[in-house]
Amino acid sequence: MGDRETSNHSEVTDFILVGFQVHPKLHIFLFLLFLLVAMILLGNIVMMVIIMTDPQLNTPMYFFLGNLSLIDLFYSSVIVPKAMINFWSESRSISFAGCVTQLFLFALFIVTEGFLLAAMAHDRLVAICNPLLYSVQMSTRLCTQLVAGSYFCGCISSVLQTSMTFTLSFCVSRAIDHFYCDTRPLYRISCSDPFIYKMVSFSLSSIIVLPTIIVIIISYIYIVSTVSKIRSTEGRKKAFSTCSSHLGVVRMLYGAVFFMYLTPDRFPELSKLASLSYTLVIPKLNPLIYSLRNKDVKEALKRILEKKNTIL
Repeated sequence: MGDRETSNHSEVTDFILVGFQVHPKLHIFLFLLFLLVAMILLGNIVMMVIIMTDPQLNTPMYFFLGNLSLIDLFYSSVIVPKAMINFWSESRSISFAGCVTQLFLFALFIVTEGFLLAAMAHDRLVAICNPLLYSVQMSTRLCTQLVAGSYFCGCISSVLQTSMTFTLSFCVSRAIDHFYCDTRPLYRISCSDPFIYKMVSFSLSSIIVLPTIIVIIISYIYIVSTVSKIRSTEGRKKAFSTCSSHLGVVRMLYGAVFFMYLTPDRFPELSKLASLSYTLVIPKLNPLIYSLRNKDVKEALKRILEKKNTIL
């Protein structure tokens, strides 16, 4: 039996990404939508340039924000180009190695973003609850360690998730009912018993997600407790304004992830819609949220533009 499964596994050289089951004419609309999003993703590059070039943004908060923009750019780039090609391609195929790479990179960046958002919550906690010790507690060394730790956790999680998924035997079908390689649609086309794999995957996801959510929740409990003690309305408003952007990104990301992975398998199209939100919408909105709600970023952009006009 083991030799048969190994043989079936080795015969798979590529997969078919089914994508969205809509009228062929709508593929043009979807292609243009993905193209528009790909162009708007340049906002992440603009955000990184602003943070790197303006000395006044050389703070822990913007160090984390720069890395968040980088991650958003990367994990969308893993999905968008192949999806756009498949809208015009009749085969819609992706090689076995390409599928492994896509799943690995996407899992790496999405998990890294979760840990990075937890680090950003801790940063806001220190900034609001211990402002006098902020520069000491959130040192350059600690910030670098938090970002490096986020990438490390993302990498370990991705290696485990990817290696576990592709030990399955794929002899039922080559057609992945999704627009990119993900664990749940891959489980559906496997001829192996996915129960153990699903349990391990669920346990791994819990180990990853729960600590980040706990850190974020506890951080905001302390933040709310501290801010509520501020007597002036203006002071409370100013304190909360430094957290509103981060809290908005957390709600969107975790909301989309929970919706996707808690949606029953019999509703694959709903999972695809949820995937659209965190592969396309959230990376596009993150720089807009942080720039439009952030006075420092808008002023930094203004200084860069004025400097450019002066040179010209």
